[in-house]
Amino acid sequence: MAGITFLFPDSRMTAVDDHDSREDQAHDDARDDARDDAKRAGIQSIEVGFRLLQALAASPRAMMLRDLAAAADMSPAKAHRYLVSFQRLGAVTQDAVSQRYDLGPFALQLGLAGLNRLDPVRKARPILSQLRDEIDQTAGIAVWGNHGPTIVHWEESSHPVSVSLRLGDVMPLLNSATGRLYGAYLSRRQTLPLIERELSTRGDVALPDMPASLAEYDAICADVRKRGAARTRGGVLPGINAISTPVFDANGHLSMALIVLGAQSVFDAEWGGAVDRRVRDIARQISSELGYLGDSQPSGRDGHPS
Repeated sequence: MAGITFLFPDSRMTAVDDHDSREDQAHDDARDDARDDAKRAGIQSIEVGFRLLQALAASPRAMMLRDLAAAADMSPAKAHRYLVSFQRLGAVTQDAVSQRYDLGPFALQLGLAGLNRLDPVRKARPILSQLRDEIDQTAGIAVWGNHGPTIVHWEESSHPVSVSLRLGDVMPLLNSATGRLYGAYLSRRQTLPLIERELSTRGDVALPDMPASLAEYDAICADVRKRGAARTRGGVLPGINAISTPVFDANGHLSMALIVLGAQSVFDAEWGGAVDRRVRDIARQISSELGYLGDSQPSGRDGHPS
């Protein structure tokens, strides 16, 4: 009978291999951690110097060195060193006469490039989803179309409202929160034909909160501009409260309307209430990301945006 040879693994070899494997893994982990730390650390000097550019961007006019340094929370001597480099790069210019600093041609090119890449609705969608989750109310976006304010996006809440609105629907200017927002902030040259058509077709039936004349509608629009938002209780959708808040672009023009609505039994439509405050915060956030630097929409002499 032939002998049978049993082969057993060399425990010493296995232990060495396991040890080497653990060392390699530890080395890889340490290298990954170092790389992550480097990413998080960044370059502090760039972040510090960038405060000067932020201060210039927020200022309505060119700034003296002492004022610019104070706005960036650094000494004038330190600010001057950064500004010399920024001037070489074209990010900052200095007037030879006044010695004031302002944003340079490269800063303008950078800003324009960013604006050209913006899709306002696409940027607003994920933020709107966050808003819907926070307040648990139906939220939407409307933009100005050929026939008036048009619904382009909806986010349903956990208790969706029974409304007959669909994507592409046009909101009336007279008695919807969104229509009144656009009536308040768009040029009357754009909105007057639609306003007059709605006034002419409303008939003689008295409807709740429905303006019967252009003068009454103008008063509503003036109140919208004063408050910085529009709201309806019932109105075009019986039993439904709605708040519509403006989002402005870099030129101060109305880019879109953020809409939140819900059943009157669960929707707080009070000015300064939780819903009103939060939707305003979100509208300001999106406006800022679109390049808007102001606090309010400028109006023309007739009380309507020029």
